[in-house]
Amino acid sequence: MTNAVLHGLWAVLLAVAVPTPAQAAPACSPLLKHTLPRLQDEKPVDLCSFAGQVVLVVNTASQCGYTPQYKSLEALYQRYKDKGLVVLGFPSNDFGSQEPGKNTDIAEFCENQFAVRFPMFAKTNVSARSSKNVNPLYSALAARTGQPPKWNFHKYLVDRRGDVVLSRDSDVDPLEPGFLKDVEKLLNSK
Repeated sequence: MTNAVLHGLWAVLLAVAVPTPAQAAPACSPLLKHTLPRLQDEKPVDLCSFAGQVVLVVNTASQCGYTPQYKSLEALYQRYKDKGLVVLGFPSNDFGSQEPGKNTDIAEFCENQFAVRFPMFAKTNVSARSSKNVNPLYSALAARTGQPPKWNFHKYLVDRRGDVVLSRDSDVDPLEPGFLKDVEKLLNSK
């Protein structure tokens, strides 16, 4: 090989191996500095892996009147995931005992009934009214907004920097025009 070819290969290797500031991972907001177990296998997931994305956090339940929102949540995720949206689902039995199953049962339900592909986490407590051991992400979201979840399918939208948090009630469907407008506004903010 000639020196010019070797120099060119070396330059390509350096460009791939050494991230430039534009390629560097976004800073992780204190809001996301938690590691929580995944629903399917309870393996730990560092929420900082979602830094730089618009994050929709929603507490779910399989036996709730709002359970059909899984379909809307998945549609929203598929529609905007390539633009930087991630949906994070947190099954909870805190309201009306509407999520009595085990993690494996919940995972099967989400897969078989709604073909859920967005990240789902292990069953957790999201309300201080029902447990003293509240998921730390939910504690932070409730503190930030002053609005803890009052029922299943409460939604929090977090901007890319983890600064702006919007809280939306359970009856707001993720595909409603007003909610879509909120999502698009956060996605378009850099």
